[in-house]
Amino acid sequence: MSLRYHTNLPQAEQTAAGIAHAAPLAYGDRVHHDELDTLEHVNNVRYFVWFERLRIRFMEAHNIGTIGDPDSPRIVIRGGEARYLKEMLRDEDYIVTTRCTGFRNTSLTLEQQIWAHGTLRATFTCIMVLLTPDGSARHPIPDNIKAELIRTDGAIQHS
Repeated sequence: MSLRYHTNLPQAEQTAAGIAHAAPLAYGDRVHHDELDTLEHVNNVRYFVWFERLRIRFMEAHNIGTIGDPDSPRIVIRGGEARYLKEMLRDEDYIVTTRCTGFRNTSLTLEQQIWAHGTLRATFTCIMVLLTPDGSARHPIPDNIKAELIRTDGAIQHS
């Protein structure tokens, strides 16, 4: 299978790539030379860059926030946990996935994964908080977006 880069991969392509549970948002790419450390492994900070790229796409796809829009809510990470499961090497194709697993009134939990050759390589679970554009208060997630997250991602509303 030839992996398509920089485009959302449908469930069938994710399954063909060996991803155990397809995600609503999944983008493929290839490890580049400048992402390696002196041991020829992907530098740990690059995983966070890959996760961030897809979080931004996720937020924009769900109309939660837009970078550069002064009226858009600020979106910050309140906390997160990364797990590195297996090293990544030069020229490996990989897929980053993102799904919302749950939300409250002003925050949501994202589960992100990196897959290569049918093997889960790294995960990042984080809580994202929406703030008003000036950052002075929390910003509620609109009901239509909550309904979309339930429908598309299988997210659960927590009280």
